[in-house]
Amino acid sequence: MNKRFATELLHWTYNAPYDFYNNEFTTETLKEILDNPYQAIVNDKEQLVGYFCTGISAQVPSGHIVSAYLDNYIDIGIGMKPILTGKGFGTVFFSFILSQVQREEHAPLRLTVATFNTRAIHLYEKLGFEKKLEFKHQATRFITMLKI
Repeated sequence: MNKRFATELLHWTYNAPYDFYNNEFTTETLKEILDNPYQAIVNDKEQLVGYFCTGISAQVPSGHIVSAYLDNYIDIGIGMKPILTGKGFGTVFFSFILSQVQREEHAPLRLTVATFNTRAIHLYEKLGFEKKLEFKHQATRFITMLKI
């Protein structure tokens, strides 16, 4: 990840209901991305198509209250460029991320997804993740999913 890609992804705008994933560009959000394990995913023209992060950056803070993150798993968070979503690229995109993470890490995988995001949940189940724990953060319900 570099400053150019981090700045670009912080300006991505998703349509409702996925606008929940829109970010606000601030010095703090830019620093969060640049100082943590975020990886840019680019196409053959060096254009940003998505990103992933691992570790605490991929966790939802309220999940700690309900012990969602106690076990020894690698947490994964992902984001795809808004104009590419909903077009059937999810399986290839997430499979690439999984191969990258599993090449470096050998622990089981975990992700956290908003329960309204049925499109993503379907993709994760298709790639072997199973629903584990549901919890609420502010007004949104989340679910952790595991791949062992």
